[in-house]
Amino acid sequence: MLLRARTGTFLTFALAGLLTGVWVARMPALAAKFGTTEGEIGIVVLVWGLGAIFAMQSLRTVMARAGSRGVLRLALPLTAVSYAAVALAPTYAVLLAAVAVFGMAFGVTDIAMNAQGSVVERAYRRSIMSGMHAGWCVGAMSGGLFGVVTAAAGLGFTATVLAAALLTLPAALALGRTYLPDPAVPATDGTGRGSRRMPVAVYLIGILAFIAFMTEGSIADWSGLLLHDEMGATQAMAALGYPMFELAMLLGRLVGDRVRMRLGTRRLLVGAGVGTALGMTVVVLAPAAPVAIAGFFVTGLVVCTVVPTTISLAGTADPDRPAAAVAQVGAMGYGGLLLGPVVVGFLSDATSLRVGVGVVVVLALLIAVGARFVPLRMDTDVTAHSSEAAVAAAEPEPVAV
Repeated sequence: MLLRARTGTFLTFALAGLLTGVWVARMPALAAKFGTTEGEIGIVVLVWGLGAIFAMQSLRTVMARAGSRGVLRLALPLTAVSYAAVALAPTYAVLLAAVAVFGMAFGVTDIAMNAQGSVVERAYRRSIMSGMHAGWCVGAMSGGLFGVVTAAAGLGFTATVLAAALLTLPAALALGRTYLPDPAVPATDGTGRGSRRMPVAVYLIGILAFIAFMTEGSIADWSGLLLHDEMGATQAMAALGYPMFELAMLLGRLVGDRVRMRLGTRRLLVGAGVGTALGMTVVVLAPAAPVAIAGFFVTGLVVCTVVPTTISLAGTADPDRPAAAVAQVGAMGYGGLLLGPVVVGFLSDATSLRVGVGVVVVLALLIAVGARFVPLRMDTDVTAHSSEAAVAAAEPEPVAV
């Protein structure tokens, strides 16, 4: 039962990553389809992010009551349908409307699958969230390579995105049977205790998630255009940057849970922030596309554990309402996912793409500094090696092993 749920959640992350990978890899094709500027592409990303954040905040209470399983069974298929609408949009105005709907569906899917991952992690009583997010990398890398193949074959944005949507929909419907039910909501949830404000720890974790998502979003949305417009790469080579980034993320996340248990959460986050800053410095200063792609690979290898760690901490920060806590942190994270690409877009319009993407270096250093303020006492049984260690999860976590 647990293995089935873990596999189903892993594949759910993979499907979401697949849609993102195709979207990012064919961003130059989207710009070519509508003849948009970098600023107008930034508006597309902004509308998508606003839709996601609006849905997250509006449905946080629904998530707490209905649970991640019920929400995910509806949200994932709706994401595939709205993705097809984005592909078929005939004008830029219709595109913005379709992207808003897609953002809302995708945002709910994202927080629901992370909440479901937290449910499975708590059932396993050890850290597995990084492995769950490895599923995202598998999907994003596959979607990016799909984008490379379709670009090389001369297929446009519409055909590529529509094909991805049609592949995703039946898989999304089939995965609904694999999810675990959420823990029962305490009986006092509607009378007093359940309506209290979330612990401060949830919001502190959310701030770190905001910075981490801002970093990843900036890389995802602008890697292709940086390689194509600034470094003169072909569309096929430009589409290769994001899959290489996700390949490195995958490799790092496959061992991320073990690294976290050995080093401790704080050291893991500090190292990830410093390493990301170094990797993105290589990208910004790269003289040619191959060097930049290598920089993206190094960046993905070290930044990969930040988001899973914040989601894992969120799932235990409010034990009575883990789904709502994940939704809150996810909404704050999506704020960064929204703001980062927009800042890069408008800064690039004013200066250059190299300068715009260079913002990620500063963000990575903020992750390293912010790790000092992570509430480690909330890092509970998911970092234990056995169920006996999980019984003592209420005790403060050692800062380092």
